[in-house]
Amino acid sequence: MWLILTALRRPVTVLVAVLSVVLAAGLAVTRMPIDIFPSLGAPTIYVAQPYGGMDPAQMEGYLTYYYEYHFLYIAGIEHVESKNIQGASLMKLVFHPGTEMDQAMGQVVGYVNRSRAFMPPGVVGPFITRFDGGSLPVGQLIFSSATRSPAEMQDIA
Repeated sequence: MWLILTALRRPVTVLVAVLSVVLAAGLAVTRMPIDIFPSLGAPTIYVAQPYGGMDPAQMEGYLTYYYEYHFLYIAGIEHVESKNIQGASLMKLVFHPGTEMDQAMGQVVGYVNRSRAFMPPGVVGPFITRFDGGSLPVGQLIFSSATRSPAEMQDIA
């Protein structure tokens, strides 16, 4: 109740207070950095090496071992995770926070090229990619229907 009485007794003071709050809010909004897809800065690089015809044990012995051995010399690396499946070796290189990822990517490419000298003939180059949160989808929209065909659902979407 006292707030209403004060506003009625001193309208100019209340007007100045409201305008100053609106002005401060306007300045804050205009100067606030806005990024729809913020940089996550995940220090991770993925290396995928395809090689057809090898089972997971052979992939580990002939390919993954040499990559992991050479990756340990990269500056700033925290650990290497690898998974071998039929015809492919997948490696995840995790770096310490604050690592300069452009330099790390260059070192990874260099050590991949060194590792390929120890591999069987016919091995193609691996796929090397840096994890970027901006490349992930923001969301997924899924439609389902018991009465409509997939083609009709695609038309609706």
